[in-house]
Amino acid sequence: MDRQIKKKRWTLKRIATYGGIGLVVVFVGYQALFADRRSRLKVEKDKITISEVKRGVFQEFIPQTGTVEPSRTVYLDAVEGGIIKRVVAESGAMLKKGDVILELSNLNRELSVLQQEASFNESINRARETRLNIMRNDLEQRQLLAAIDNQLAILEPQYYRQKQLYEKKLISKQEFERTEADYKFNLERKRITYEVYKADSIDRIRQLRETAASEKRMMMSLDGVSKILDNLVIRAPIDGQLTRPQLDVGQSINTGQRLGQVDVVGSYKVRVEIDELYLPRISEGLRATTTYAGKEYELVIVYVYPNVTNGRFPVDMNFVTETPSGIRRGLSLRLRIELGQSSEEVLLPVGGFYKDTGGNWVYVLEGDGNRAVKRSVKLGRKNTEHFEILEGLKPGDRVITSSYENFGNNEVLLLN
Repeated sequence: MDRQIKKKRWTLKRIATYGGIGLVVVFVGYQALFADRRSRLKVEKDKITISEVKRGVFQEFIPQTGTVEPSRTVYLDAVEGGIIKRVVAESGAMLKKGDVILELSNLNRELSVLQQEASFNESINRARETRLNIMRNDLEQRQLLAAIDNQLAILEPQYYRQKQLYEKKLISKQEFERTEADYKFNLERKRITYEVYKADSIDRIRQLRETAASEKRMMMSLDGVSKILDNLVIRAPIDGQLTRPQLDVGQSINTGQRLGQVDVVGSYKVRVEIDELYLPRISEGLRATTTYAGKEYELVIVYVYPNVTNGRFPVDMNFVTETPSGIRRGLSLRLRIELGQSSEEVLLPVGGFYKDTGGNWVYVLEGDGNRAVKRSVKLGRKNTEHFEILEGLKPGDRVITSSYENFGNNEVLLLN
């Protein structure tokens, strides 16, 4: 008898079909829920710069260019104008203090000096004559007092003798009265003369003091006038090397005209012009470094000039330990001026990425370095070599620091 065979519901074919559909659904669901849908861009690895984030010493500094100048320069300005009579020292000559550089001739000035000297000499002579007259008057008054004393020395004993004789009626009244009158006259004469002498003596002391002071001033003025002609001879104010423009005999020189300068040899400073933006942060004592002939030298700011010209202000810097051998006035040096104390920070090398991101994000390599993803960061201070990392990166991270100009808005870079 025939038996009905039940048809199997789950055949191998059906199981395979539904399994495939399930896998497709799971895959689509996974892609929908978990797959990375960020935009990607393939980049050649050898065309980018990859830098490692490290912990190190951060020193904020600014690069500047300084000019070497002598540590001390004294300028030669003509105090008196005139015509060059003789040129003694040429530019570049080594001079000692007081050495003659050139001589000027000014006939009008010389004549004026002679007239002033004659006038002062005449005034001095008058002052001396006044002093002599005062002393002569004093002598005459003293002689007069001496003569009166001499008369009294004769009349006083005579008066007292005749008084006694008159009281005894031994001489006439007329004779006694004449002697008495002469005696009292000389007494009164002495009193008056002494009072006049006393008053004159006080005034005489004042006059002598004023005359002496006046004579001293005129002597000083005469000495000053005599030195005016010394200004026609230009001398070296210090030991050093002379630098001057071309000067020839017969050339006219104006008062105040700069004739050159004398520089101290072997001692140099560096004059640096800095942008006014840094004025609040620049002060005496800040350090700087420069490299010359393959060797690094340290400098220190010794003076900050207060004036700002065309948006820049100058500072003077001295070498701290030794001065580079072979440097000359006018030589330019590249400097790194420190703006504060150094500190240990997380550092990222400077690169072209900053102008594209403003320092708000970077591409950070992941895993084996075949992929870089965008990451938000926070940068702090900057010098010419490093950025200070405040947030978003840690030591050991590898960052693309070259330009991001060709990466668009892609969030993932595939490196090959």
